[in-house]
Amino acid sequence: MGIDLDDDWKKLLSDDGPLAAAIPGFQVRDQQQQMMEAVGEAIQNHSAAVIEAGTGVGKTFAYLVPAIASGGRIIVSTGTKTLQDQLFAKDLPVVKNALKTDTQIALLKGRANYLCRYRLGRAQSEGQFDDRRTISHLQRIADWEVMTYSGDIGELNSVPRDAEVWQQVTSTADNCLGTDCEDYDSCFVVKARREAQEADVVVVNHHLFFADLALKEEGFGELLPSANAVILDEAHQLPEVASTFFSETLSSRQLIELGRDTLAEVLSGAADMTDLRDDLRELEKCVLDLRLAMDKPGLREPWYKIKTKPAIEKEIAHLSEILDSLYSQLKIAAERSKGLESCYERIQIQVERLRNLNDPKANTVQWYETYTRSFSLVSTPLDIADTFKKHLESWPCAWILTSATIAVGKSFDHFTQRIGMESPKELLLDSPFDYWHNSLLYAPPNIPEPQNAEFVPALVEAAIPVIKASGGRTFMLFTSYRALNEAAELLRGEIDYPILVQGDSSQGDMIDNFRKLGNAVLLGTSSFWEGVDVRGEALSCVIIDKLPFASPGDPVLEARIKSIREAGGNPFFEYQLPQAVIALKQGVGRLIRDDNDTGLLMICDPRLRTKSYGNTFLESMPRVPRTSKLEVVERFFEHLKTKKLQTESPKGEDLDKGKTADA
Repeated sequence: MGIDLDDDWKKLLSDDGPLAAAIPGFQVRDQQQQMMEAVGEAIQNHSAAVIEAGTGVGKTFAYLVPAIASGGRIIVSTGTKTLQDQLFAKDLPVVKNALKTDTQIALLKGRANYLCRYRLGRAQSEGQFDDRRTISHLQRIADWEVMTYSGDIGELNSVPRDAEVWQQVTSTADNCLGTDCEDYDSCFVVKARREAQEADVVVVNHHLFFADLALKEEGFGELLPSANAVILDEAHQLPEVASTFFSETLSSRQLIELGRDTLAEVLSGAADMTDLRDDLRELEKCVLDLRLAMDKPGLREPWYKIKTKPAIEKEIAHLSEILDSLYSQLKIAAERSKGLESCYERIQIQVERLRNLNDPKANTVQWYETYTRSFSLVSTPLDIADTFKKHLESWPCAWILTSATIAVGKSFDHFTQRIGMESPKELLLDSPFDYWHNSLLYAPPNIPEPQNAEFVPALVEAAIPVIKASGGRTFMLFTSYRALNEAAELLRGEIDYPILVQGDSSQGDMIDNFRKLGNAVLLGTSSFWEGVDVRGEALSCVIIDKLPFASPGDPVLEARIKSIREAGGNPFFEYQLPQAVIALKQGVGRLIRDDNDTGLLMICDPRLRTKSYGNTFLESMPRVPRTSKLEVVERFFEHLKTKKLQTESPKGEDLDKGKTADA
């Protein structure tokens, strides 16, 4: 189905268009029309567009409608697998039916999301599990395997996603045997790829998209050459996701899995190589010893801080010696079976990564992270702009990048420079929601600076009357677990509303409980700042502890700051401030989710008023009245309680000058 841009574009999202006929209560929005036309023009001209579409614009339909109407091959990538599933199962079918097309759509995830029949069979035959729960999980997976069409492990709710057994029955690019696998013809990953190759619209997520661009390992790259357009939703995540996938990681999990997989192949195809078996057992011991040498869990620090410690140097040297020995022996054993050949190729990769860690490439930062029983050693590029730019230029199709939070102030420069995109069409579309009449920004007075030991107690003291005025129904968003846990302890016993604290249950369960309770107070950190949608009166207040500047102790941030400074730049204004503005916009976006939503935003960080850069944050937020007076807050909620909110919200005062806000 192809539609003439000049004649038909505007009709598609008009009040008498196909979407209006298909969706009850559909509302025509000028911003959505503008975005649709920009996307349509980019697809037609094979050009690039960067679009910020505020909450309520309806950006999903604004890009799906012209994408499907164009009749071309489209790849849509989004930030999470949850959003990916929603696009595939809900939004795309609505647009497809409305436009009355036979467009073929497909969902493609990374291989770790699909059951591997070969590894399931091996896990069953080896009988390596000895605890009843894992054995029960394995049996449930085996029962499900004969019934599932897609093999998508997300279908099987009776086995938790974090269950250890999933690692044994899914594949990685390292341990997949490819066409040499005896189950290749019935492989769920292969089936999903084939369906994607035959589809007109393929839905992926950023992790899959970049894993393939970076590593060419997910079997997705063959789709790009035939694509007319690539649409990257939740595009504000791209720089960080790209940095992750253009990084090199050497982890304890990779090494131990490699050792165990290799041992299984050796026992079946090279049992006579006893030295090889001994080295494989020594590998696991060495990995565990290296973890012990790294001290406590929960560390995320530059590698240089510990790499010269005697215990670390000893274990790294030992690891290098074992990997070199395994490499030499597997080079000989590789010809005995495809499985051993695959293990030999995997060993080569680990040897190279360890070498790069000890002799780092230019413009990279080496860092490590510790967990309870494992670790990761990572080499991350400081700048992915050139790499990303090369990928953009490799595929001469339309590139549409969109999010509710890309711009800083009115500028896209911070974003486009980080991804190496030159001269795209830029479109900044404000939210159509009436923030001015439906919301209020409260900056409580007399709160100390965030680094002050009394900051969290003062924050909670200021928040309690606001929570009471709101009748609960509050998100409290924190930039650290430490502050969250301290606030949770201080709140208990002070309010009569249910308190939900991140970590007590899964995020999904917390959101469901929050909606059902209707008067709860939810305390969350970074994962609750974006992608969480609670509409209606259940959420009427969002409290943010402080401006979300990234932790200066993060090793990658530390290296980026140093690099910018050495180049003569200002790392605060060039990097740290823009990143914090985008993060704050995500948190603010939790409050107003539809036309009828009302609520209060409370930002407790005094720097919003006392620092000149506070205006940068304010200018990047929706136009909303501001106050620093609790009585104005209480009057605001009285309007909501009595359902007599007038066409003008309570007057707020300018945070800096004490005057009525006119921003």
